[in-house]
Amino acid sequence: MDLQPYVDSVRHELGVAAAAGGADAEALAERLTAPLDSALRLALLEALTEAAEDLTRQLAPGSVEVRLRGRDPEFVVATAPEQEPEPPVAAPPDGDDSGGTWRVTLRLPEGMKPTVESAARGAGVSVNAWLVRAVAGAFGDAAAPTQRPRTRTDKSFTGWVR
Repeated sequence: MDLQPYVDSVRHELGVAAAAGGADAEALAERLTAPLDSALRLALLEALTEAAEDLTRQLAPGSVEVRLRGRDPEFVVATAPEQEPEPPVAAPPDGDDSGGTWRVTLRLPEGMKPTVESAARGAGVSVNAWLVRAVAGAFGDAAAPTQRPRTRTDKSFTGWVR
């Protein structure tokens, strides 16, 4: 990116403003334009760098960098690396509870604990059974029962025991 047209534009505007002040002001403006050249370039580079940082925040994980080639800046855009698609998850076999079990540690946010426990109580199952059903439901397993199968016999007892 060539900054010279922008520097020349500011120089021209300074000359126009100085012409209104008379010959002495015009001479002063002429003497000031050379030192202003580097100050203007630096200010423009800082503005471009800040713009690149804003763009990088918006493009994350991609990025935009400002690099100097000689006296002129250039932009380098780095896109996010292509991620390989995740392999499809195989659905569990329908209704096959004859296999072994797999132990896994599941870390959920603390705030979810009461909700999960309440949902498990409402379904009449343990938290583990409820989570197994939730996972099976995520696979679209319609065979997963929504309530605990209750066997009705005439040998049920209710009450308190001491």
